[in-house]
Amino acid sequence: MKTRLLTAAALIPVLIVVVLFLPKLVMTLFLAAFSAIAAYELLYRTGLVRHMRLVTYSAVMAFLVPLWCYFGMPYVWGLLGLLVFIAALFAEMMGNHIRLQFEKIALCFVGGLLIPYLFAALIRILAPELGRHIIMIPFVLAFLPDSGAYFAGYFFGKHKLAPVISPKKTVEGAVGGVLTAVLGMLLYGLIMDLFFSLEVNYLFAVLYGIIVSLGDIFGDLMFSVIKRQAGIKDYGNLFPGHGGILDRFDSVMIVAPLTEVLLILLPVVVV
Repeated sequence: MKTRLLTAAALIPVLIVVVLFLPKLVMTLFLAAFSAIAAYELLYRTGLVRHMRLVTYSAVMAFLVPLWCYFGMPYVWGLLGLLVFIAALFAEMMGNHIRLQFEKIALCFVGGLLIPYLFAALIRILAPELGRHIIMIPFVLAFLPDSGAYFAGYFFGKHKLAPVISPKKTVEGAVGGVLTAVLGMLLYGLIMDLFFSLEVNYLFAVLYGIIVSLGDIFGDLMFSVIKRQAGIKDYGNLFPGHGGILDRFDSVMIVAPLTEVLLILLPVVVV
């Protein structure tokens, strides 16, 4: 636990600086690197795809997807990148179709395209005029519920939420996580209201807390079940006490795009 807390204490200031103060391209490059590492963790560290060329193709594609989003998702370059990626993957399968099954190619699409596109929701949230004011919302809704769920589960947890997938998660912890998310969003809205003179819809803030925190739970369980099937404890060891990218930021991949959708349909802050 001590190592976990020390790692979090070191990471949070770095995260705040990168997200709020450095040029948007710097955050994009960080996210691109994280996406490439995540693709490697999903494919190679799990043992699902131990073909290094396939893993390399997927990691390169995962690195490029956030850059594509940063530069406005130009159609022609996206299509060209997709065609090259498809050609590289299927050329490998045609070269060794007996050993290299289609399921491994499908996994490469998940690692090389799906994961980075979900991650890149952070870039798309940051892009508008209010980007710097709203970019912390997905992090608030990804990390605060985890803390709330931990303490609620520790003190009150009695009923297992998903005993096979994640034995330590409880229903009481999940409720605590949702309540923490709602309180976090209300506090976030209050800060935007008082210090930045933005118009805040507090009802929407409550809805964000409820809806997105449920997405947070789903994202965590989604990547936990992959670990159970692969028979591993962690996806990596990049963050001491936390594991790899997919261990620490698994829920962000659901929280960020879900927040992006809500910001479009139910804008919680406006100028």
